[in-house]
Amino acid sequence: MFSGIQPTGTSHLGNYLGALRWWVDFQDRYDALYCVVDLHALTIPGDPEELSKATLTTASLLLAAGLDPSRCILFVQSHVHQHAELTWLLECTASMGELNRMTQWKDKAAKGGEESARVGLFAYPVLMAADILLYDTDLVPVGDDQRQHLELTRDLAQRWNTRYGDTFTIPNAVIAPAGGGARIMDLQDPLRKMSKSSGSDAGIIYLLDDPDVIERKVKRAVTDLDPPGPGAVRWDPDEKPGVSNLLEILAALRGGKPEEIAAGYENYGKLKADAADAVIEMLRPLQERYREYAQDPGSVQAILADGASRASDIASRTYERARSAIGLLPR
Repeated sequence: MFSGIQPTGTSHLGNYLGALRWWVDFQDRYDALYCVVDLHALTIPGDPEELSKATLTTASLLLAAGLDPSRCILFVQSHVHQHAELTWLLECTASMGELNRMTQWKDKAAKGGEESARVGLFAYPVLMAADILLYDTDLVPVGDDQRQHLELTRDLAQRWNTRYGDTFTIPNAVIAPAGGGARIMDLQDPLRKMSKSSGSDAGIIYLLDDPDVIERKVKRAVTDLDPPGPGAVRWDPDEKPGVSNLLEILAALRGGKPEEIAAGYENYGKLKADAADAVIEMLRPLQERYREYAQDPGSVQAILADGASRASDIASRTYERARSAIGLLPR
């Protein structure tokens, strides 16, 4: 299993409930590789010093969330040079047409203007394909926004295998265990997924937010104008998205179904208070572990160096297989 996370912005509750907690679970089910994909972060303008800091912060958060280097391989993408090298081989296999059809490219280019968009933004689905294919990956945890990119990865692998011989494993998507794929929405705009790219922090609960900040954000969460009483609090994503989002958070943290949890509430104040308490209690041990790692960055860098070494052992074998298949002269 392979998955990666960009070191852009700060990881938030949606990242944790939708992905990171299942990474922790998956490391005992599969041979798992987890990667801080710093090369992907270069597709948008950024400060070099901030990227370096964010990469270390993201790795520390992953460890604090429960990733164990004795049970998985954790590394930084740019520390394994075969990611970039295989990307070029796959770019010579992909077509302009299929990259131009990528929904995320069209959305992001429309926002910033295609003329000024970086080539890396256009081609980064190929880098993602290289990330996955380097490790003979069978399974990739993906959300809805990445399914198209996984399909491209499968298409490229199948095309390559047809043209040059059996080289790559064809990966499949894997979803979280039943009931676990929580989709957490922005507290101020519950029709949008909680996202690092949001224009405002008010609706985002970051994993490192102080308890009083979390409480304030949850208490200010958008609900609706229904008067308190029986039936006011109910799980109805279409008609009551804000309330339903808070119920989803409680269900993800305390177990149970959101529609059943709703039956225990008649007003929004109590629902918000309980949701805030649940988030604060869940994050407390994670934040404590993060502070320990933050005080000892050398230990995190040592873990990443070991992870890169272990990942390189796998990646180098796959890359050599690929370069031989496509006809590059042996070194």
